[in-house]
Amino acid sequence: MREFGYERVFDIPGAVALLGASPDARFLGGGTNLVDLMKAGVERPALLIDVTDLPLDAVEFTQDGLRIGATVTNSDLAAHPEVRRHYPALAQAVLAGASGQLRNMATVGGNLLQRTRCGYFTDLSKPCNKRAPGSGCPALTGEHHNHAILGGSKHCVATHPSDMAVALAAFDAVISYETADGPGELSMTEFYLPVGDTPHVETALPPGALITGVTLPPAPVAHHSRYRKVRERASYAFAIGSIAAALEVQDGVVRDVRLALGAVASRPWRARTAEQVLIGGPANAEAYAAAADAELAAAEALPENGYKVTLMRNLVVAVLTELTEEATR
Repeated sequence: MREFGYERVFDIPGAVALLGASPDARFLGGGTNLVDLMKAGVERPALLIDVTDLPLDAVEFTQDGLRIGATVTNSDLAAHPEVRRHYPALAQAVLAGASGQLRNMATVGGNLLQRTRCGYFTDLSKPCNKRAPGSGCPALTGEHHNHAILGGSKHCVATHPSDMAVALAAFDAVISYETADGPGELSMTEFYLPVGDTPHVETALPPGALITGVTLPPAPVAHHSRYRKVRERASYAFAIGSIAAALEVQDGVVRDVRLALGAVASRPWRARTAEQVLIGGPANAEAYAAAADAELAAAEALPENGYKVTLMRNLVVAVLTELTEEATR
């Protein structure tokens, strides 16, 4: 591992200024992803700026929605009573990620910025456009059973690993950040960039930005929501497919619905086509299947990951059917 410096900061302007003075620096929260990448040689920062003492560790629910500070740990977020009450799918998504020990360390800001777990990305002996732009994407013809079926390109088919970000995408989260030029905001739609021909550029955060928090606007439909994760073993594994869903049904008609899919693209995939198909239509399994088919019509599966199309279709139908049955009890 490359030698590096370490600085602990206690105020936001100081943190931003320190990063600006050292372009090779990285902000350090829980370090559950960054430190692993440093050990592998993928990340080689000259300086780690510890932000865990910044005043960004509050979770607040107000009339303006849910505000989550960037240094809130995953464990504290999942256990917060207002999160569990108003956004149950978010609490479930966080609990589905990693182990209890890692959730105790991992932070919300760091979770949003975690890198892909594609084996080619973390193996320095292999080419990878995300790690070394222009070197190629061996996953296209190599191991890709858990890679993207939506939104990929000839330059990259890696998937985003976050469970939490899938739920945040379903509820129109807004990410706040601070730079030397002042504060800014990005919607989840804007925050993660399409792969295109620059897969190494993953977010729209401006250079030198520090994530300060996440806000979820009021969403009554989120009270009736669920996160479902499918993985290759029962715990401590990344998804091969996941869904965050919220549903409001009145008199057998879908009045509101939110859907986001995970482990199918380089970013959390908001299923807006499926939502549009469902709004105002019947709340039944046939309609849910048709909506899933409409969303997945754009899928471009590789030889070994075509199973994900069927998996995600079944997930959409199963989770929305369960929410419908609960709503009519």
